[in-house]
Amino acid sequence: MIEVTHLSGKVFWINPHQIDYIEKTPDTTLCMANGNRIVVKEDVESVIQRIVEYRKRIGAFRNEE
Repeated sequence: MIEVTHLSGKVFWINPHQIDYIEKTPDTTLCMANGNRIVVKEDVESVIQRIVEYRKRIGAFRNEE
């Protein structure tokens, strides 16, 4: 799970495997596999870095090299 901050300031954790794509409109919007859209305070680059760190931590890249 990665930590993100809702625009309201609420901090929560989300499963990055459920993110279909990320939009910058100019806010960062996580478009989820179930169709939900979540607007977060973090910039796109921060969210991507958190996803990469998470995937490294769980060993996801071993099968992708």
